[in-house]
Amino acid sequence: MACECCERKVVATDKAPKALGPYSAGIIGGDFVFTSGQLGMDPVTGAIVDGGVEVEARQALTNLKNILEAAGSSLEHVVKTTVFLRDIADFARVNAVYAEFFTTEPPARSAFQVAALPKGAAVEIESIAMRCCCDDKEDGCCCHS
Repeated sequence: MACECCERKVVATDKAPKALGPYSAGIIGGDFVFTSGQLGMDPVTGAIVDGGVEVEARQALTNLKNILEAAGSSLEHVVKTTVFLRDIADFARVNAVYAEFFTTEPPARSAFQVAALPKGAAVEIESIAMRCCCDDKEDGCCCHS
């Protein structure tokens, strides 16, 4: 039996956009899930959603949620996010949407203005999350036995 703590596995789901280049939407590395930066892209059309930075942020966070769930994690297990903004003046609007997804005990976060984002996007968000196998265990956590 292979050691799960040393597992490296690609995460893919039809509920998030396909990668725009030679990278994976997510990687499971041991007990963590690392997501690539997610744009506000519609997973079906591959286009940036219309409606402004709030709509893009909501779609980016939904894409993150779907990748994390495909990896056996969730937004509740996110420990760190990085938010990239085309314009730092959008910070408050993106922050309001972000707060809808991380309602209690939000993860650590960094936010930066960048010169440009792929596809002319206004926002990109990446995350690192724990992959907790213990949530479903009735008799305790296998990680601490």
